[in-house]
Order: sequence, then C-alpha cells, then structure tokens
Amino acid sequence: MSETRWNLPNLITVIRIVVSPAIFMMALSPGIGTRFAAFALFVAAALSDIWDGYLARKHGLITDLGKLLDPLADKLLVAVTFIPFYMISHREVDPGLVPWWGELPMWVMVVIFGREIFITVFRSYAARRGVIIAAGKSGKRKALLQALFIGGLMLWYPLSDLAAARGWEGNPLWSVWSTLHEAWVGLTLVGAVVLTVYSLGVYLWRYRTLLGAEE
Repeated sequence: MSETRWNLPNLITVIRIVVSPAIFMMALSPGIGTRFAAFALFVAAALSDIWDGYLARKHGLITDLGKLLDPLADKLLVAVTFIPFYMISHREVDPGLVPWWGELPMWVMVVIFGREIFITVFRSYAARRGVIIAAGKSGKRKALLQALFIGGLMLWYPLSDLAAARGWEGNPLWSVWSTLHEAWVGLTLVGAVVLTVYSLGVYLWRYRTLLGAEE
C-alpha cells in the first residue's frame, strides 16, 4: 500500500509543499536578485504540478492520496504568494502596487481564500463519506490563471525595480514591455477572480447531493 501511495508524482507534490515557505520569504525580500530567484522557484513549482500530473496519468499512478495532496499543494502556493502581494502592496513606505489594481483589495483576498478554505473543508467532508473530489476542469483553469497572475506579478516587482535602478523608464522598448506586462498582470487577476467564483459554483452544483446528506 505504501509503495502505491508514495509514488514519484506524490513525492514531487510533497516537494512542492516543502519549498512553499521559501517562496514566501523570498517574495518579501527587498533584494532584486532574491525576488528574481523567488520567481524562478515559483515557476519550477508550477511546472512540477504539470509534470506530476502527466506522470500520474501516463503511468497509471493516480492515487487518492495524490488527489488530496495536489490541491493542497496548489492552495499553499497561492497562500505563500498572495499574502506577500497583499503585504507589499499595502506597506506604508514604497508600496509595490499591483498594475491596474493599485493596492491588492481585501475583497479579492476574501474571494480567493474563502473559496479555497470552503473547498478544502468540503473535500474533507466528502472524503469522510467515501467521495474523493479531484480538481475539475473549471478549477484547473482557475489555477492556471492564478499561476499566470502570480508569475507575472512576481516577475514585475524585481523587473520594475531593476528598470528604475538602470534608468530604463525613458527607453521605448521598456515602455512597450511595461505596458504589456502591466496588462498581463491586471487581466489575469480579473480572470482568476471570475473563475474562482465560477469554479466554486460548479463544485457546489456537481456535488450538491453531498450538501444535503445527513451525518
């Protein structure tokens, strides 16, 4: 049983969980180099999510443990990035504002984390009833847009600091890049919020019979 549960895809997922605190600390660092490293580590973690899913499907290594650990790892990555984003955008001295949004709104945090907390509790409730709820298509699309936003903003912070330090503000190439980059960050956050709400509705509808089940 242990060999079946602790296969390579599940171990990759566990590694993604283990490195999450490092991403949190590095994202809060004022150092440009450390912030670039945080971006690189996040990209590696996000790609590992695709890799372990591919391995599990290709080699028939999908397990109930993996179905529970993978969403947990995804939620942890969201937490260790969105929380620093909120802190950075709300700090009193030299805040790192989110392109198109300014300070990251509290209601966005409530929507993002409220959905994740509810789904986590709901998955635990379903598991006690013998139902394993894996990530659905809408949830995966939501996770993709969240990852695109997170990666975009994690890169934007050190890149904009580097541009200021190197005096790139008047450079036409930087002007084009920064405009496109800001649009990327702003639009992916809009999409992530919309799909967060939509995917929650899909889960509730799909498993609505569990909501009315008696203990």
